[in-house]
Amino acid sequence: MRPQRTPYRFLFAGGGTGGHLFPAVAVAEKIKMMIPEAEILFIGTKSKIEAKIIPQLGFKFKSIWIKGFSREINFENLLFPLKLLVSIIQSILINIKFKPKVAIGSGGYVSGPAIFGSSIIGAKIILLEQNSYPGITTRLLEKFAQEVHLSFEDSKKYFHNIGKLFLTGNPIRSSLAQTKKDEALKEFGFLPLNKTLLVIGGSLGARSMNEAVAESIKRFKEKGIQIIWQTGNDYFDKYKNLASDFVKILPFINNMNLAYSACDLLLARAGATTIAELLALGIPSILVPSPNVAENHQYFNAKSLAENNAVILLEDNNMKKELADKIIFTIINEGKLKQLRQNALALAKPNAAEIIAKNAIKYVHAI
Repeated sequence: MRPQRTPYRFLFAGGGTGGHLFPAVAVAEKIKMMIPEAEILFIGTKSKIEAKIIPQLGFKFKSIWIKGFSREINFENLLFPLKLLVSIIQSILINIKFKPKVAIGSGGYVSGPAIFGSSIIGAKIILLEQNSYPGITTRLLEKFAQEVHLSFEDSKKYFHNIGKLFLTGNPIRSSLAQTKKDEALKEFGFLPLNKTLLVIGGSLGARSMNEAVAESIKRFKEKGIQIIWQTGNDYFDKYKNLASDFVKILPFINNMNLAYSACDLLLARAGATTIAELLALGIPSILVPSPNVAENHQYFNAKSLAENNAVILLEDNNMKKELADKIIFTIINEGKLKQLRQNALALAKPNAAEIIAKNAIKYVHAI
């Protein structure tokens, strides 16, 4: 006699980037903490971050063929309709076999077919939208959803059914925490006497940001500013020779908790995950939205926070001209750092993962 399956079956779909993947992971981990016997399945693509990360975290993973529509004219775009159709069929078959009670979509093109497949078999649908300007996939899936959880108040005007919307915040993993600043600085070989700037442009790096930081290093040194600089894997070899007693250069920072704990000011792109983390920890920040993302969503993310004096917004095309002055003025201005810290914490929603997990579990109980 076959053992009876648990009713707590949750399907997650979202990926392509860490910004779409890690909020889903945060909710999945919270569900596992609350219901250890829960079955959790992630749907993603073989070629993106989720294919590597999800199995490492111990969750089941299934891939579909979908790939995003490129803004450039190429052969891949001609295959998009076929890939979409095949991915919908794959998603329906995966859903029929897994029989999720609740499906949670965290954005990105992969969540479209996967969540549509879940809706066909009658699963309850919860959507997570990390960005101020919602992605097209989330907007298309709204009609199938019971709940849409937002990170920004500004997002509400892009949706049709206000009754489905919850301003919950962007889920972050429970492992995010700060350590004592002196201990964190020691790990990077720094003393607590000087101000410390943390620069992160993403795992691959940000060309314009790296160039502007490199050109400003002499001025930072004159002001006694220490730098923890994540160049990204693609740019490490180019800038590693600039390392010194006050400049720590790394291709990638494995322990972001330590880096966040060590810094007085953060310079970063305006990705949704970075924003959720800096708000939760109250990190004073200068955000430079990437001009190379879909629908310019990073700009709208940073603009929303800047209007609340929770971050400083610096546009990419002004970076080389203004970066050094903004960093120096801010990092030596204790009043400004305190204002940014307090306003960031006021906007933080650190319990987002728990709230969404509880709502997902609630739907299983109601079935």
